[in-house]
Amino acid sequence: MTVTTDTGARTEEAASLIGDARSRIDTLDDRIIGLIQERMAVSAVIQEARISSGGRRVSLSREMEVLSHFRDALGKPGTALAMTLLELCRGRI
Repeated sequence: MTVTTDTGARTEEAASLIGDARSRIDTLDDRIIGLIQERMAVSAVIQEARISSGGRRVSLSREMEVLSHFRDALGKPGTALAMTLLELCRGRI
């Protein structure tokens, strides 16, 4: 029985499947990063418009909507993910 150290698989077939799946995950991660960067840019536009009109940089009620949306879709870990996303999108102006 061969153990492939980079995948932890014990067969070549499993190692190949894992390698292909990891490649797909890397592609998905790149897309997710791109979407987060796009969201950050859109958030900056919103914040600039809000501030220039005399409003606050952050809308707490909107942030609560985002937190609820992520929690409803992904469970408790979704809340932590949304918090990180909101943190990334705040204060870039």
